[in-house]
This record gives sequence, C-alpha cells and structure tokens, in this order.
Amino acid sequence: MIRAFIAIGFRELFRRKAELLLTFAVPIAFFSIFALIFGGQGSSTPDIEIAVVDLDDSETSRKVIELMKAEGALDVQMGPLDEAGDRLDLEAARALVRDGDVSLAVVLLPGFGERVPSFFGGPDEDAVLMLRDPADPIAGNVVGGLLQKIVMSGLPERMAERGLERMDDLVGALTPEQEKRKDEVMGFIRQGFDREPAEGEEGAARSPDAGSPVRARIEDVTGDGKPSGMISYYAAAIAVMFLLFSASGAGGTLLEEEQNGTLERLLTTRVTMTTLLLGKGAFLVTMGVIQITIMFLWGALVFGLDLFSHLAGFAVMTSLTALAASAFGLLLATMCRSRAQLAGVSTIVILSMSALGGSMFPRFLMSEAMQAAGLATFNAWALEGYLKVFWRGAPLVDLWPQALVLLGITTAFFLLARQFARRWETV
Repeated sequence: MIRAFIAIGFRELFRRKAELLLTFAVPIAFFSIFALIFGGQGSSTPDIEIAVVDLDDSETSRKVIELMKAEGALDVQMGPLDEAGDRLDLEAARALVRDGDVSLAVVLLPGFGERVPSFFGGPDEDAVLMLRDPADPIAGNVVGGLLQKIVMSGLPERMAERGLERMDDLVGALTPEQEKRKDEVMGFIRQGFDREPAEGEEGAARSPDAGSPVRARIEDVTGDGKPSGMISYYAAAIAVMFLLFSASGAGGTLLEEEQNGTLERLLTTRVTMTTLLLGKGAFLVTMGVIQITIMFLWGALVFGLDLFSHLAGFAVMTSLTALAASAFGLLLATMCRSRAQLAGVSTIVILSMSALGGSMFPRFLMSEAMQAAGLATFNAWALEGYLKVFWRGAPLVDLWPQALVLLGITTAFFLLARQFARRWETV
C-alpha cells in the first residue's frame, strides 16, 4: 500500500512540470550560477582593468609600469587615447574611473623614483595616487597589494641603493674602503637578482611587517564619500526583482478572467485584445512606478539615499523599468495555461534572471564571462541605469543604451504577448 502511495505521488509530480522543475532542475541551476559567481569559474580569476598615469617619467617609474603590465592579475591601460597618440593624463584617468571603464587608476606622482621605497626614509610625501570607484571594494586592495609586491620583488637594486643611502645619512660618509665594499655588494645584488634561481634554491623570506615600500593615498572618484551609491544599487536590485514578481502575479488576472468567463464576455464587446493588453499593461506600469518609488523613498528617509537631487534620472529609469516589467508580466501570463503554471514558471525565470542580472550579487564583482551572460537579462540593464544615475552622476543623455534596450525589451515582450493571446480571441 505504501509503495502504491509513493508511485501515485511521483506520477502526480511528473504531471506537474513546473513543480518538477522547481524540485530538481532549479536547485541545480542556482547551484551552478552561484558556483560560477563565487567559485571564479575554476581556478581562474578575472583581470583587474586599471589605468596607469606616469607623471614622474623616471627610470624607476617606467620599470614599475613594465612590471605591472607583466603582472597576470592586471590589465593595464596606458593609452593612446586618440590619433595623436596622447597618453592618459590625470583627468582622463579620473574620467575612465568615473565612467566605469576601469576599476582603478594608478597615478605615479612626480618624484616617484625618489620616494620609492618609502620605508628607508626620505621625503614624507605620497608616491602614488590611486583613483578608485568605491562601488568596487576589491580592486583597490588587490592593486595596492600588488604594487607593494612589485616594488619589493622587482626593484632589488633600488631597494639596496635606498638602504645604503639611508645608512650614509645615519652614520655619515663612508671611507674609501667602505665605498669599495658597498660597490661590491651592489654588484653582487645586481648579479644575484638578474639571474634565475638555481634548482632547489629559494628566495629569502620577507617579513610582512617590514613596512610598506610605496606610500599611496586613495581618492574616491565617484560617490562623493556618501553611501547613496550602494544603497541605491540595492534599492534598485531588490525593487526590480520584486517588481517582476508582482508584474507576473498581476498579469495572471488574465488567466483568472479566462477561467471565470469574464475574458470571453469582454472580447464580445468593442474591446479588442490589443486594447485589453494595453489596459492591463498601463495598470502594471502604474503599479510598478509606485512600487519602485516607495522603495527609494524609504531608502531616502531611513538610509540617507540622495534621491531628490537625482529625480530626473530616477524618473526616466523608473518609467523604463516599469514598462519593461509590465510587458514581461503580460508575456508570462499569455504563455501560461493556469495560475499554478504561471507561479512555477515565473519563480524559475525571475530568480534565474535576478541571479545573473545582479539583483542577488553585484555584477561588477562577477567574472567577465558572468557579466556578459548577465546582459541577456532585464535586471542588468535596469540596474546599470540606476547605478549611472545615483553612483556616477551621469547626465540623462548617458542613459541612452539602457533606455534603448529596455524599450526594445518592452516592445518585443508586448508583441510576443499579443501573439500568444490570440488563443483567447473568438472567431
């Protein structure tokens, strides 16, 4: 008898396709998505795109730049920016970070060659200016650590020279015999670091407490030191995800009207299916605008989100997002045959889109492959638009890529919904 109940249960499960997917396929899909996001797609990690500006133009600065280019974790951009071959300057690098084209800009300041390494004394001034986007909290720490490593391991001669210069300052002038010995030591250092280590030979261990060889200061290019950028990102991320759920749920009233006969009676009047879908879409758009506005108002009142100085950009992105979400809701409703099927399909699709599109985890912290995959989702374009408005302070004209894509999604989804809705039209 028990085996019969088990068999009946599995037969019922296999008849309910949406529930079957939620039980077996969706957990595997989500495991795969998050494994790709947090697992770095195996052992590989994406290169950090940085801009480098050399304001020192010394032998030391040029050597450091070459070592940065050779560093596997960095993708160094030096220019040229135009046909004249002009390389990056300070303002151009700052603009690259502000526009999100690179994660960080490293500026080797005038006097860099004289100030590196800094732990041997010398001018108490910064050698490097790091221009960063605080929305990416990882790039600055990683690049800063790599820069210290490059100077420590890649400039042995400069390290020795600065150390001996410091010794001269502390103990006074050296005797001719000591100068001779110093030259021999420098020759040994050059010979030792220019050759490859012998088989089985290990380099000397370095103490992590020895100090920092490069004095650097950090300047936040975006965000104006306020938390609004990331707060607005998460406000938009959560709002977009739940907007999709509410739009698909509200669009499901079409299925209820079909079931109780209301839809058939409406279509026997002068109301056409196109008019009906437009009316339903208008309601979904209005509901979506209100839903997102409430979310951002809550962020402004409780978490200090700087909403009122970005009202124009907020209005544009919210209108476009609500339009695309309403078309998405109509499409799912017209594709499905019942409320139960709609609930299952919408859960699978929306959660997958949200994971890939950045509603659950910021896209800019994903690998390049995952970021590219996210562009296939509605969420990614909406969130990028909100990020431009609240974090980068972009003018309205810079929103044209997001506006174009979201309008295209709206049009395509509505036309598909109209096509699927033909089954409800009476002959």
